[in-house]
Amino acid sequence: MKRKFALLSLCATVAAVGVTPLAATAADNYPNHAIRVIVPFAPGGSTDIVTRIVTREMGEILGQPMVVENKAGAGGAIGAAEAARAKPDGYTLSIATISTLAVNPACRPDDLPYKPLEDFIPVTNFANLPNVIEVNPKFPAANFKEFVAELKKNPGTYTYGSSGTCSVLHLFGEAFKQSTDTDVIHVPYRGAGPAVTDAVGGQINIMFDNLPSSMAQIQGGNLRAMAISWPERLALLPDVPTLAEEGYPELNSPAWYGLLAPKGTPDAIVQKLHAAAAEALKKPAVIEALAKQGASPSGNTPEEFGKEIKEQFDWAAEVVTKGGISLE
Repeated sequence: MKRKFALLSLCATVAAVGVTPLAATAADNYPNHAIRVIVPFAPGGSTDIVTRIVTREMGEILGQPMVVENKAGAGGAIGAAEAARAKPDGYTLSIATISTLAVNPACRPDDLPYKPLEDFIPVTNFANLPNVIEVNPKFPAANFKEFVAELKKNPGTYTYGSSGTCSVLHLFGEAFKQSTDTDVIHVPYRGAGPAVTDAVGGQINIMFDNLPSSMAQIQGGNLRAMAISWPERLALLPDVPTLAEEGYPELNSPAWYGLLAPKGTPDAIVQKLHAAAAEALKKPAVIEALAKQGASPSGNTPEEFGKEIKEQFDWAAEVVTKGGISLE
């Protein structure tokens, strides 16, 4: 009996103190092979561009490649769901966007195949990006005030494109309508790229977009930027005002793209990933590459990024409820 009690005591002791050294060893050896990073959208969009810029440098710092895998579909839900089911060992990570962690749960509260605030651990926000309101050059407005006045004068006449129904760009457009009390017809597309193309071609009048995927068209004169959501005017677009300048601070929040680990990933691994990301985001080459996309590096703490996620989660729920928006 005494031997049995001693054995149980030994097992309890090992369970109590043995986990930490094992976890520390796993973190010390991490990473020892390639890390998979799921981008829940198609190649070439803002999410993909920012991810590749930052993870390329992170891989150099960590000593193992970070391999981007695009898993598009259902507004990012397909990729996010796969990432949520991944083994929490630090070798399958994913990219967080407002679409996957805020808009999808607002639009699909009953059938979303993952829990955005429970199934992931925030690592860091890679970068903030401005949103932009842009028009076809033939639109009869030279500035934002004229733009809003034209919409008010002709309700239900003009169309705007987004990357899909219940996408973050759709909600940006609907939030704009709610704030400005205007009536513009939404035209959903399968991604921002096709919508931008049709805005350039004049098939739609207006586009609500993340700046990176429209920057080349704006700089080329194929689209005219009316306003951006950013704390201050951009050096790349000095003549384009912020939405706060124009009297709409509630629309002035930027988009962001950050790194997530599955729930249960050891904190030591999360901290190692955060440190690598923070270091990468201070590299001049990374800062310059992001700046060319109109993006600004963040590298905030997991706790700070978690707060940003919750704020956007609440914002999306409010816009969807007020606008009566659904995927139906």
